[in-house]
Amino acid sequence: MTTSLQLFSKVTSEGQLNLSLLENDVPQPKSHEVVVQIEAAPINPSDMWPMFGPADLRQAELIYTETERALKAPLFPGTTAGISSRLDQSLPVGNEGAGKVVAAGDSDAAQALLGKTVSLISGATYAQYCCVPAQSCIAHHETTTARQAATSFVNPLTALAMVETMKLEGHSALVHTAAASNLGQMLNRICLAADVPLVNIVRKQEQVEILKSIGAKTILNSSDENFQADLYKAIEETGATLAFDAIGGGELVSDILTAMERVGSKDATGLNTYGSPEHKQVYVYGGLDFSPTVLNRAYGMSWGVGGWLLMHFLGRIEPSQVAALQKRVADEINTTFASKFTGELSLKDALDPATVINYNAKRTGEKYFINPTLPV
Repeated sequence: MTTSLQLFSKVTSEGQLNLSLLENDVPQPKSHEVVVQIEAAPINPSDMWPMFGPADLRQAELIYTETERALKAPLFPGTTAGISSRLDQSLPVGNEGAGKVVAAGDSDAAQALLGKTVSLISGATYAQYCCVPAQSCIAHHETTTARQAATSFVNPLTALAMVETMKLEGHSALVHTAAASNLGQMLNRICLAADVPLVNIVRKQEQVEILKSIGAKTILNSSDENFQADLYKAIEETGATLAFDAIGGGELVSDILTAMERVGSKDATGLNTYGSPEHKQVYVYGGLDFSPTVLNRAYGMSWGVGGWLLMHFLGRIEPSQVAALQKRVADEINTTFASKFTGELSLKDALDPATVINYNAKRTGEKYFINPTLPV
């Protein structure tokens, strides 16, 4: 193995997306590195922006010849200024994946992975081969397949890290939006096992049914007329003062903080100029809605809204804690952290405009993965 077919995304200053399948050299692994033959790489919502940026995929076209293999699409007008840092650069894509280690450096950590099925995080997994540090891998049990291991990082570790964030910051219950997602279902299993109160917020009745089927206890539909009252009641019953929001845009973040404030100040007496003293926190970790986050400040002065990323959190805790979380993922990859896939795509399929429209729709219950070993 000396070369690898790999997807690269380039957004040009002329306002065009080029998602290209290119051939590049596979580096020889350094002492601490391994080379993984990728067999399954999931397409997560967090992969969509690096892949497509602000492209108008309704106008996408596929060019697939001997000299060029690419999906091309125009950007929405006026969007290049917001992505100036990536213009005219050819960037690898694919946050995570899994496969077999086919080459390893001479360090003990790298050699210990040789021949094993591992999952990895790299930002470049939509490729036939990927070279990464050994510490970027999770070694899986012999009976675990690459397809089963493919989603070991982004969703499982995010769900675990949300609960760990709750503990570190002194909260006792959680609110989670877009809760019927693959990640949301994992978070429910974790919270049910640990007896952590969890308020699930979804937008459709079918998503309510998905969560009911896995035993979720508190489920709210933000489309219901009585959502605000239900939200207040759920936060009152659970005592949640921490929320993770996958939506980003609109007023939902503000609605959650307002309900938390109402619960926290319901027993207040006398003049209470600054609201409830208990800190209320919402972390925005996704962007399903790119409209502005609207804050109607009706929640006193003890609150916070901020961004949250898995890798930043993992950098805050000890390496031994990270290793423990990774071990749990490997041990429970077919139970707590199991993922169901809608379809398997080749690297060529991932460029097809009709297929792109399907997997970029981010529909609840639908998840695709790329298998770079399939013919192109």
